Amino acid sequence: MGPVLPSGRPRVVASDLDGTLLRGDTTVSDRTRAALRRTEEAGVDVVFVTARPPRWIRPVADAVAGHGVVVAGNGAFVVDARTLEVVETRGYTHAAVLDLVAPLRAAFPDAHLALERSTGMVVESGYTSPYRGRDDWLVLDRLEDADDVPTGKLLVRAREEHRDGFLEAVAEVVGERGHVAHSGVDHLAEISPPGVTKAAGLARWCQTRGVDAEHVWAFGDMPNDLPMLAWAGASFAVANAHDDVRAAATHTCPSNEDDGVAVVLEAMLERADPSGPTASHPTA
Repeated sequence: MGPVLPSGRPRVVASDLDGTLLRGDTTVSDRTRAALRRTEEAGVDVVFVTARPPRWIRPVADAVAGHGVVVAGNGAFVVDARTLEVVETRGYTHAAVLDLVAPLRAAFPDAHLALERSTGMVVESGYTSPYRGRDDWLVLDRLEDADDVPTGKLLVRAREEHRDGFLEAVAEVVGERGHVAHSGVDHLAEISPPGVTKAAGLARWCQTRGVDAEHVWAFGDMPNDLPMLAWAGASFAVANAHDDVRAAATHTCPSNEDDGVAVVLEAMLERADPSGPTASHPTA
């Protein structure tokens, strides 16, 4: 039995990457690539909306259909995936970053901070990441010494013992000066400027093309996807999604390992054209 689909057909499909469109090994399956290509050929735009910074778009750039647009950094950047050029940045000034750094240091003296920028990542010497090495990092003793380049995200990495309630505590310190998100890394808070979310970045892109929210289907798995899922006319939580995401989404689909996004797109295309190709789906 296939997935339950919303009525009608979208003009835009928006998908998170890690944990949603990508498999656990961060690859895009052949089946998903084919579904994305067929979706674009059918006249439906596909946009990737991700917490990944611009520097992490290259490995998936060739899977972005048609226009090649990625809304990155939880909405802080728009990247042309064909050139890897950052074409839009909505970030903090360095003065605004420093206004946040002082109270965050006072509240979490053992935490280490980092900045995600269009030019790359700036980190304090004690900052660690489970995803990438330090080859492309600018390492400083303190972020106060960074130059005045706009920052898309301020990252706060706490020690293991601060995991419980950490995000809530960071949000209390930040208040209305930013939006605190969580994209799956333990004891890591991602702080974006006020009004910068996946939903806001996607909405701006859609508005320039005259697309209303009701004509958007969005896919996600983590709490940082919630604003986008709430904004879109129809939302899908993959089976492996966070409990809050499954509770908030209007629809569900198979997990990222089972090509859940592709399953929905194939069903949508088959409903539009029952005579189209449906028989064989590569899973590698």
